[in-house]
Amino acid sequence: MTQDRTAQDSTTQDPADQDSTAQDRTAWRATLLTLYPEMFPGPLGHSLSGEALARGTWTLEARQIREHGLGRHRAVDDTPAGGGAGMVLRCDVLAAALDAAAPVDDPRPRLLMSPRGKPLTQARVRALSAGPGVVVVCGRFEGVDERVIAGRGLEEVSIGDYILSGGEIAALTLLDACVRLLPGVMGKLASGVEESFEGGRLEYPHYTRPRDWEGRTIPDVLTGGNHGAIARWRAEEALRLTRERRPDLLDPSER
Repeated sequence: MTQDRTAQDSTTQDPADQDSTAQDRTAWRATLLTLYPEMFPGPLGHSLSGEALARGTWTLEARQIREHGLGRHRAVDDTPAGGGAGMVLRCDVLAAALDAAAPVDDPRPRLLMSPRGKPLTQARVRALSAGPGVVVVCGRFEGVDERVIAGRGLEEVSIGDYILSGGEIAALTLLDACVRLLPGVMGKLASGVEESFEGGRLEYPHYTRPRDWEGRTIPDVLTGGNHGAIARWRAEEALRLTRERRPDLLDPSER
């Protein structure tokens, strides 16, 4: 009996540990490099993304760039070559932070939140959410030394044509867009398919109770029970809204 128990103890793993190990293997991993790690998870710790984070569907690690800063004051920036206003994040400091956070064999894409980057699209979000995760650099100051962008293969990503104080809010936006598409995060798969940008068009209008509100009523087609007619109405409304608000999303023949 003693030998049997010993053999069992040495080969059997606690179910909770097994679940944790499985989650670690399959979790979508987000690593952020920032001067303000206390900003995370922020809103990502609530609602669907927060529940998924607690379940281990995805993981979030915010790393302090200043840990790789230089000198007694852990300096991370310096004046721009050629003169000009502001400061620039040093290439040697950021490279050291990146190398510590993501070794060369790490398969995750390395992103730099930057107003000069390619606009973030739903198609890119879907591709990122289908991968192993992301490594995100949150810029500050006037920018990042160009050499580290090339030397570490950073993909510059923009969330819009405007300037923020830093990349942290942009990173939160990118992560929220990705996490909600991870398996099991949203209640219904269709919720992630019938949305703006998924089919190259804006989403159709939505209605709910009460049927009559301040003299405004729900369109009759939505309460008639004819699912074919409802589908046609939604497609027509999506096209109408896209023509009015975002014609750039349509082919020339649809505008």
